[in-house]
Amino acid sequence: MHIQIDHPCVQHKLALIRDVDTGHKKFRELATEITEFVCYEALKNINTREIDVQTPIEMAKCHTIDHDIVVVPVLRAGVGMLEGILELVPTARVGFVGLYRDEDTKQPVAYYERFPPQAKNGTCIIIDPMLATGGSTVAAIDQLKAFGAEDIIVICIVTCPEGLALVDEKHPDVPVYTAAIDKYLNENKYIVPGLGDAGDRLFGTSH
Repeated sequence: MHIQIDHPCVQHKLALIRDVDTGHKKFRELATEITEFVCYEALKNINTREIDVQTPIEMAKCHTIDHDIVVVPVLRAGVGMLEGILELVPTARVGFVGLYRDEDTKQPVAYYERFPPQAKNGTCIIIDPMLATGGSTVAAIDQLKAFGAEDIIVICIVTCPEGLALVDEKHPDVPVYTAAIDKYLNENKYIVPGLGDAGDRLFGTSH
């Protein structure tokens, strides 16, 4: 299952982040802002509990999040989305997955994994700006499920039909929330039209 967030503010920011002339500072800011919008939609059904809050006038019935949330960036580009979720849910815990692509097999290889114990019973949010082939996303889901996680969500900024199809095939129980579903992957496995190498553009490491 996948959900595209078509809100005009998201689409406006998506136009800006795609622009080749957008520098790394503005790119990071836009990634944070788009992530907040997409995460807002992804968490709309999260569990809450009712509490009583004393206002300056009288007691009010309010609701607070009653569920552990664990954010899992896929290194390195996923770190560029982390601030957006932590601004929305400051109490969220953070785990990490490190993956690289084997040059011979073209398959993702894990080199780092660190999850808080709350990942087993909480809601885990995997974040990565680009869901391209889907290989890294599937590998990250595999690692979380092996750890014991059962409630997993994926949030990205841009994806494509090929990547969505692989996630749906391997993990049909994991929904993907995105700002855009682009046309296809090119021969270099870049999303078209995409936004280039998200990691390089986030951290200013492109040539």
